[in-house]
Amino acid sequence: MALTGRAALIAALASVPVGIWDPSWTGILAVNAPLAAACACDFALAAPVRRLGLSRSGDTSARLGDTADVTLTITNPSGRPLRARVRDAWPPSSWQAGTETAASRHSLTVPAGERRRVTTRLRPTRRGDRHADRVTIRSYGPLGLLTRQGTHRVPWTVRVLPPFTSRKHLPSKLSRLRELDGRTSVLTRGEGTEFDSLREYVPGDDTRSIDWRATARHSTVAVRTWRPERDRHILLVLDTGRTSAGRVGDAPRLDACMDAALLLGALASRAGDRVDLLAYDRRVRALLQGRTAGDLLPSLVNALATVEPELVETDARGLTATALRSAPRRSLIVLFTTLDAAPIEEGLLPVLPQLTQRHTVLVASVADPHISAMAEARGHTDAVYEAAAAAQAQSERRHIADQLRRHGVTVVDATPDELPPALADAYLELKAAGRL
Repeated sequence: MALTGRAALIAALASVPVGIWDPSWTGILAVNAPLAAACACDFALAAPVRRLGLSRSGDTSARLGDTADVTLTITNPSGRPLRARVRDAWPPSSWQAGTETAASRHSLTVPAGERRRVTTRLRPTRRGDRHADRVTIRSYGPLGLLTRQGTHRVPWTVRVLPPFTSRKHLPSKLSRLRELDGRTSVLTRGEGTEFDSLREYVPGDDTRSIDWRATARHSTVAVRTWRPERDRHILLVLDTGRTSAGRVGDAPRLDACMDAALLLGALASRAGDRVDLLAYDRRVRALLQGRTAGDLLPSLVNALATVEPELVETDARGLTATALRSAPRRSLIVLFTTLDAAPIEEGLLPVLPQLTQRHTVLVASVADPHISAMAEARGHTDAVYEAAAAAQAQSERRHIADQLRRHGVTVVDATPDELPPALADAYLELKAAGRL
């Protein structure tokens, strides 16, 4: 069988007699002259790397868990075809573990004076901005003996947004909201401040809602119904201190708080309320104010994308002062923080009256489902000790929640999956009770 290309060259070089060793460089070159000539020819025919033109296009954002396609366009201005291996480098968190090699390396051929495109598919595993690193190109000659290699900087950024997995709860919460607003046949006996209509009294109605004048004109008892007020102010406050970095399941507590904040923000904006955002630990990490209902959710998602937990103790006084400046008139302040004893008793409780005397305060906290599982463990000595420790932790959280409630604070303490709908329900209950 006839050999061609690189195999034929290697076979030909193997047949060259080695001859007698000559210690001089002239002798060495004479013995290896065929190989040196082939390598020089191969190197000369490889397309130059430095003169290549590179540009990017494609996705600039993606939700966590989704993919983002970034296209790299390579232009070959030389008179030689480009046979290349390309490595498009990105940070390790741009891919799932073990997939980076296959996703970032490409083989291509670009004829002289033409361009070709390769697409790198990212699947980020963390929120935030992912910046493209260097593009390394290795150009081969026709024989593949020698290569030219160089790197290029081709900037590009993909912003990885929060996944907003609680979006699935939004339709049911909007349905409850429409009931409160009286846009369906179900009337809610809420204590609002905006008069809606009169209807017949049914057992269980608050007697304070009876309209005695209307009752005197009719043969039945009439009660007033109220429409929950609109254009209320909601301030979402995320504590981004060290306690928010604790992992619950596969994600930090802060990520679960973000998911709940997004659902509440979407619901409140549909209710006609104005929603602002503050992320704080020892300084402001994110501040979003004055967004319209149509622009609120994209702005919230974009603002939260780059917020990360900080390994510092939260300055409760600074957080309170900043929240008061951000909410100059009566508002609902939703504080996403921990129910751990030390941060609450030493940090939040001393300054809490400054918030509660002017605003309605709701504290939302992420509970660890592993603690609940530990509390139910039985069967051996270690399990019993774990159950006792879990019971003590749960008792401490209930004690802290009770302390907050005694200050007039509404507390929502739930696991990551349950926190978003539970927080939305608490908001709707406050609205139905006329506390907003």
